[in-house]
Amino acid sequence: MKKVELLVTDMHCVNCALRLQDLEETLAGVISVNASYHRGKMTVTYDETRVTVQDLIEVTRKLGYTAVENQVS
Repeated sequence: MKKVELLVTDMHCVNCALRLQDLEETLAGVISVNASYHRGKMTVTYDETRVTVQDLIEVTRKLGYTAVENQVS
């Protein structure tokens, strides 16, 4: 299992965050999603053998949001 933090600064409300959290139910390989529109971030725990960060970014884009991997140093 891997964890990634994605910046999703175009979330505007709790419904946006809930919509992104539904990835847990709809995308195979996603274990958990914690999205916060206040912080503009989404943390995803996923099975790296089934899904990639690029897959997560693409699915987020299809939902109407822009996601960028947060490069934490």
